Amino acid sequence: MLYVVIIFLCLSLLMYVLLGGADFGAGILELFTPSSMRNQLRDTTYKTIGPIWEANHMWLIIAIVILFVGFPPIYTMLSIHLHIPLALMLIGIIGRGTAFIFRHYDAYQDDMQKVYNFIFTYSSFITPFFLGLIFGASVGGQIDPEATGFYEAYILPWFNLFSISVGVFTVAICGFLASVFLVGEAKSADVRLVVVGKAKLFIVFTVLAGGFVFASSIIDEVPLVELLLTEWITIGTLVLATMAMIVLWIQLRSGSNLLVRFLCGFVVTAILLAFGYHYFPDMIITKSGENLSVFNSSATDKPIANLAWALLIGSVFILPSLFYLLYSFQGDKETN
Repeated sequence: MLYVVIIFLCLSLLMYVLLGGADFGAGILELFTPSSMRNQLRDTTYKTIGPIWEANHMWLIIAIVILFVGFPPIYTMLSIHLHIPLALMLIGIIGRGTAFIFRHYDAYQDDMQKVYNFIFTYSSFITPFFLGLIFGASVGGQIDPEATGFYEAYILPWFNLFSISVGVFTVAICGFLASVFLVGEAKSADVRLVVVGKAKLFIVFTVLAGGFVFASSIIDEVPLVELLLTEWITIGTLVLATMAMIVLWIQLRSGSNLLVRFLCGFVVTAILLAFGYHYFPDMIITKSGENLSVFNSSATDKPIANLAWALLIGSVFILPSLFYLLYSFQGDKETN
């Protein structure tokens, strides 16, 4: 049953990156869009993520519950040593959701809209940044369970070049997802042209940010490059992701919307698979070398079994409802 829990944990993280990442990316895309086109882009964003933006956080909640119940040592260490970026990420989630609701449903369109827009766009940026930073910190090898000073225990694990580079890379991934997904939603030629341009811009940004991650790992002495380049599965996965990104670039302007979305999701999934395979089963790399993995940090058999059954039974009810929500929303757009 432990493997069932691990699979659900991996899938929930993947779905949060793909769906929640595209959600955050909509705000990032708006942040880097000329003011003359922002209103049209907002209309497209509302129609795309309006009814489902709150459901995206379900995947994050599932992942947190799995860590809390199934892997208490991992949850505890993350909550203690990375509580600052975790708190900032949660503040970003709350601020973004609140601003989205108020700017969309506010009865009075006054100057407060500027405040809502500011909070929405910048919280859309900082939330995935800290999410990526937390991941970088968890595998960066700077977490010291025996640290006694405040800086060494609570700042140094995440305030380093490698963690920051992973945060920037996550922002790039979110912008990449949103821009490609919105290509098929743009109804006017002007908006589509802008979104296609942004998609190509974020493809370049993602490649550069990925290079930044590799460079920072060398500078901070994180054994990432040498291990990735010695494992044939990670090499093959990254090569496939690169080829898919090239095809995506070619297909963006006139290709099938379904094809470009599939290629976009494949690229991100392949990148996550390469990094996940590289680090599995470890989830936290500590400074002392006593890493926390999904095997040595799991709960006892009974909680794991109960959690696995809860996830299996819950998915029977939750997943069909979620797919029906997506289907219903797509149907509503086609009839408008």
